[in-house]
Amino acid sequence: MSQRWATTTGRKLRRSRHEIAVQLAEIKDGLHPRHLRRFAATTGLRWIVNLGVAALVLSLPVAASAASASVPAVTPSTLLATADAPRAQSLARGMTISAGRAPVTVIASEVRPIREYTMGQADTLGSMSNFFGVSPEALAYANGITDPLNLEVGRSIRIPPGNGALYTVAEGDTLESVAARFKVETKVIKDYNRLEWEPEHFAVGKLLFVPGAELPALVYQTVDPAPSRPTLIARAASPAAQPAHGPSGSWPVAGIITQYMWGAHTGVDLAAPYGTTLVAVTPGVVSSTGWVPVGGLSVCVRDGNVENCYYHTGAVFVSPGQTVEQGQPVASIGMTGVTTGPHVHWETKIDGRFVNPLAR
Repeated sequence: MSQRWATTTGRKLRRSRHEIAVQLAEIKDGLHPRHLRRFAATTGLRWIVNLGVAALVLSLPVAASAASASVPAVTPSTLLATADAPRAQSLARGMTISAGRAPVTVIASEVRPIREYTMGQADTLGSMSNFFGVSPEALAYANGITDPLNLEVGRSIRIPPGNGALYTVAEGDTLESVAARFKVETKVIKDYNRLEWEPEHFAVGKLLFVPGAELPALVYQTVDPAPSRPTLIARAASPAAQPAHGPSGSWPVAGIITQYMWGAHTGVDLAAPYGTTLVAVTPGVVSSTGWVPVGGLSVCVRDGNVENCYYHTGAVFVSPGQTVEQGQPVASIGMTGVTTGPHVHWETKIDGRFVNPLAR
């Protein structure tokens, strides 16, 4: 019995020593640099990815608890208060919803609001046009003003968002008919008023803005000898006058030259008291009147291939197509457009080319 036990035990010990020797050889072989590089390229990369995922999973509860701490608690009174709020409201034209935890309505950057303004004692269409950066015609059309020389002090008017027409949709209107009326493309109206996404805004009684609309010209005064013509829109005193005479011929006003014609200045500036009458230096036909950028309220008279234009006027006494005589009042000295004081910028063109008015 004892001999058999000793034999079995000895056999087991020899096997154990052999197994230990094999394992040690494997460990030694595993520590070889070649095997270490392979471990780093495969097994090590898997370990790194697994550790990263584990760290992310463990951090989620911490992040969730921090976010919940920043949200105010919802009480029953809060729920009752919000239950009565409207579930959805349509947005006005030109507005969008900004993303976030608390969405708000914001105005698109390319859309300007329609403002309200109360006219004062010294306000004119020209002064308000300069201040708000829109044409007098746009102001007049937006507020139904037909007499630009007699504005109602204290009246609240709408300031359009730009040069164009504020138009209220009427019965029977279509997008095409409104576009044709103001001589613009339908896409202009559709894009500005967001009708592609909000077609409900083109409905009877809704207010639209038509950018670049062709608007009726303002007539500040019409001098018409024919009594059978319709009643004049506005008439101010326009006393008879003769062209002033300078060293080289007729002038539109007996004023003081404050700037001669030179490379960057296409005419002559004549300063005179505000409201002084301007007369036509030549007979001819009124070729244009109205507001122009920088020059403000203007009037031009053409005589054959010669055209004389007067800018920065305060009032115009004639209308396009009207025949005038030399010395006939056509406007008055004003301060419309870009100007530092009451004067007229007088330009002369021959065959469309600028010439010195004083040289004729």
